[in-house]
Amino acid sequence: MKAVITVIGKDKIGIIAEIALVLAKSRANILDISQTILQDYFTMIMIVDLEKINISFMELTDDLNRAGERIGMSIKVQHEEIFNGMHKI
Repeated sequence: MKAVITVIGKDKIGIIAEIALVLAKSRANILDISQTILQDYFTMIMIVDLEKINISFMELTDDLNRAGERIGMSIKVQHEEIFNGMHKI
């Protein structure tokens, strides 16, 4: 099972580290990551493997949302199937 994580907010130091720490603690594996800065805004999309996570998907989502609140970022998590379904033409 995979998930798509999107992160948006004002750029600051430690964004990727904070999110990677949450993922590492839950044993989610980052498969792909793309990030850019548009003017003062940081944007990132990640594909993560959830096969070996040691918490539920909802707990992971809650942990990432709390991390987002701590660093002032908007973080969204979706199962890959839902993300793909929403973006098919």
